Amino acid sequence: MLFRCTQRFVPLHPLGLALRHFATAEKSALAALRKKTGYTFANCKKALELHGNDPAKAEQWLREQAQAMGWSKATKLEGRSTVQGLIGVLVQRNVGAMVEVNCETDFVARNASFQRFVQTASAACVRHLAHVEPDSNLTKVGLNGEALKQIVLDDGKSLGDHLALVIGTVGENATLNRAICFKAPENIQLTGYVHPAPNEEIPLDVPQVGKYGSLMAFRAEQSSADGGEGEDAALVARKVCQHIVGMKPERIGEQGKDEPAADKDDETCLIHQEYLVDPSFTVGEVLEANRLQIIDFQRFECGEKSKSDEQNERAVD
Repeated sequence: MLFRCTQRFVPLHPLGLALRHFATAEKSALAALRKKTGYTFANCKKALELHGNDPAKAEQWLREQAQAMGWSKATKLEGRSTVQGLIGVLVQRNVGAMVEVNCETDFVARNASFQRFVQTASAACVRHLAHVEPDSNLTKVGLNGEALKQIVLDDGKSLGDHLALVIGTVGENATLNRAICFKAPENIQLTGYVHPAPNEEIPLDVPQVGKYGSLMAFRAEQSSADGGEGEDAALVARKVCQHIVGMKPERIGEQGKDEPAADKDDETCLIHQEYLVDPSFTVGEVLEANRLQIIDFQRFECGEKSKSDEQNERAVD
């Protein structure tokens, strides 16, 4: 005997259809909120439930909660040693900034959120100096940690607020240590360098991060575009910046006034040091050959102690 199975289709009740559409919309809002904010599934779901599935209100609530938790964690972790971290360097036209941001471990220094914050801090310093009126010479502005925290970003929050968010995200203490900013008149150019250098070429006006950094102001009497021989002046200046990171000079020096050190390994005067790129020349010879004049430079090494810190320690001892 043959049995024929007949499939019955029961029309969905209007209420069930509405519930299905609601569930689909809820999942879509949840996925979009997670993608936009990066917060956990549970937190995004809770935010939507509390605010009637309104994505804008849910996002605002999430960020407020993250900010509060970040400040709470920052307060708890405050005082813990931060000797690791990164140096950020950014040059945009006639303004340059170099920032040191510290954390507890090298593991966090490699964290993407921490690195983005260092870039944010570098860009914030450049924008901060844009409001400073330049004079005929190079303008230099140094910022300590407290001054850095007060800089307000485009979103209306301070760097200190953003730092608290980073602390809440990475789970360990982090500090804004220091920054140096240069603003140059038309006849002076700026360049910067970080080490380790990026694996691929990054435009100079994009924030770069590394364990070491240098910022340099220079004057070029000619460039390759003028028909002169040799390398482009900006490229040579960038290599001198690399030299400053590697050889740690303490001052520029002046030809005819500063004598070379008896031992070349003890040389701290920039112009008398053997050029890192080609040790058969001194930096002074390279500058003269390319008609470059160094106006000023600054070198940061992540975690290094400032001279004032060292003096304070000696005074205590």
